[in-house]
Amino acid sequence: MDRTSVLWAVTRISLGWIFLWAFIDKLFGLGFATCKGAEVMCQKAWLAGGSPTTGYLTGASERAFGWLFGALKGLALVDWLFMIGLLGIGLALILGAGMRIAAWTGSAMMVLMWLAALPLANNPIMDDHLIYAMVLFLMAWLNVGNMYGIGKWWKSRPFVQKNRWLE
Repeated sequence: MDRTSVLWAVTRISLGWIFLWAFIDKLFGLGFATCKGAEVMCQKAWLAGGSPTTGYLTGASERAFGWLFGALKGLALVDWLFMIGLLGIGLALILGAGMRIAAWTGSAMMVLMWLAALPLANNPIMDDHLIYAMVLFLMAWLNVGNMYGIGKWWKSRPFVQKNRWLE
């Protein structure tokens, strides 16, 4: 057993779980980041009619790019794109399939969230969003989906071979 492969697989699956958990919590409002309290499903849950982007983008509306991100809060299209992104990126990372598209879309999401947070509270430039983006690209470059994942199988599918961006 190659320890480096195990470490990368654990990193990939852990980062995937971060994305997938954000999707699950925003969908159901389980009382973690989305809602604070003991309700089974709070009103902020997407299934209860809440907007999964409003909270973050409300804070962003008071920041450097507030004119842009404040205008996006609560828009149904933005909510759908965000939730589909969280789900797709999370599943891709956990399974090890679609690492290339997960790296691009996940990094785009992280860079947009970084821009929405500017100016940063604890560091003038760097925060966890940029670190996640770099790790996503590094994992795609190193073919980490092949390490204890279904990456090799996924890449051998004819529709993926015809559409390399799905790797």
